[in-house]
Amino acid sequence: MRWSVRTAGAVASRGPRGARRPYHRLVGVDAARGLALIGLMSVHILPSYDHETLEPTWSHILFSGDSAALFALLAGVGLALASGGTRPHGDRELAADRVALVVRAVLIAVLGLGIGSLMSDDLPADNILIYYGVFFLLAAPFLRSGPRTLFGSAAVFLVTAPVLMQVLRDNLPGFVSGNPTFGDLLTQPVATTTQLLLTGTYPALAYLTYLLAGMGLGRLDLGSRAIQLRLMVVGVGLSACAQVVSYVLIHGAGGYERLLAASSGDEEELADVLVWGSDWLPTETWWSLAVATPHTNAPLAIAASLGTGMAVLGLFLLISRVVGSWLLPLSAMGSMTLSLYTAHLVALSFEVHYDRPYLWFTIQLVAAVLFAVAWRRALGQGPLERMVGAVAKGARRRSLAASAGAGPG
Repeated sequence: MRWSVRTAGAVASRGPRGARRPYHRLVGVDAARGLALIGLMSVHILPSYDHETLEPTWSHILFSGDSAALFALLAGVGLALASGGTRPHGDRELAADRVALVVRAVLIAVLGLGIGSLMSDDLPADNILIYYGVFFLLAAPFLRSGPRTLFGSAAVFLVTAPVLMQVLRDNLPGFVSGNPTFGDLLTQPVATTTQLLLTGTYPALAYLTYLLAGMGLGRLDLGSRAIQLRLMVVGVGLSACAQVVSYVLIHGAGGYERLLAASSGDEEELADVLVWGSDWLPTETWWSLAVATPHTNAPLAIAASLGTGMAVLGLFLLISRVVGSWLLPLSAMGSMTLSLYTAHLVALSFEVHYDRPYLWFTIQLVAAVLFAVAWRRALGQGPLERMVGAVAKGARRRSLAASAGAGPG
């Protein structure tokens, strides 16, 4: 199945014997993914606050938390498109899709664990790749689902995952590492698993909200202008409502005082948490679930980031209808985020970005754009995407062949 990089509309090309086949991808989806990559790079490299005013920087305000959420949302869109789009695969194709997804998940997790061994714990970047492997494994049972089931399941995880984190966090093993390695997985398997599912920076059970919502969106006709407009309007509304409700609960309904009374910190520490986000929020009070700050993974925080991601996706899909070719730098980056994100983490491991963060951010960004555009025009799929895809597609073909051989006759 191929979706076009030339248009975000529902355009099809002629295949063999005049049959119509969809293009490989939607340029708006790739462009949004490229923006998410830039956001993660900026959060990892650029300062989060102004050293003179102590106020949050523009990169923190724009990208902290929301970039990772957008990544997960778009990963869900990609899974839906790869498994049939508006017409989900069934029977043998569905089984083969699941085999390919599991293989892809394992390869990405292994890559993430390997990169973790290069990175020190004090790096301002938590490797999301190993979490992605878990995301994909947990998504496999949902590959056959339609949009209603997917949106409903996303809503269930939006509520239940934060509650589980709130109830269980004090009884779970401590944080292993911001960048888990093979050694961590072998020596502390339970702690590493609980971190990946519930206590880490990108807890898989909470992030399933974004992934399943993205899969639901991928089951819709994303080439429809009406769907694109609805995405943007609903996304803006959801994000705004979540933040307004949080503000009212915290500052108007007594939540701030309840949080302060239940916490071990002082008022200044709580104020910082409500700006910067943290896992410091007290588990002794349910008012923690009213916070909408990035990386707190409370229901309103997830809803706010989900709405922002939907709005960004809808906006890029709409823009790409008119100026799709101008989005090439972003869409080229977005088509090979695994390769570029891996290179970004490896570059961070040398720890040369601290003294001149804006210079190193600019160098990495320019290098990523130039490489992505040149590689895409010359060779198409990114290098790591090509390798992982080849193994996953090979597993899919073998699954289809095995099921065909086991069939009747």
